[in-house]
Amino acid sequence: MAKKVTSKKPLSGNSRSHALNATKKQQKPNLQVVRLEDGTKIRLSAREIRNLRKQETKLA
Repeated sequence: MAKKVTSKKPLSGNSRSHALNATKKQQKPNLQVVRLEDGTKIRLSAREIRNLRKQETKLA
């Protein structure tokens, strides 16, 4: 089981039809499982993974 590192949570709101009927909907974050160099698995959002890769290329 991967550890959840991110603090992102699902967004909630209403889906509106043309007749203005409201039904509840959820937008869940795009969580991915990433394996670190030491072998541990963590769950990060896709945006966080992207930012980490950008920082790695900046340092190299």
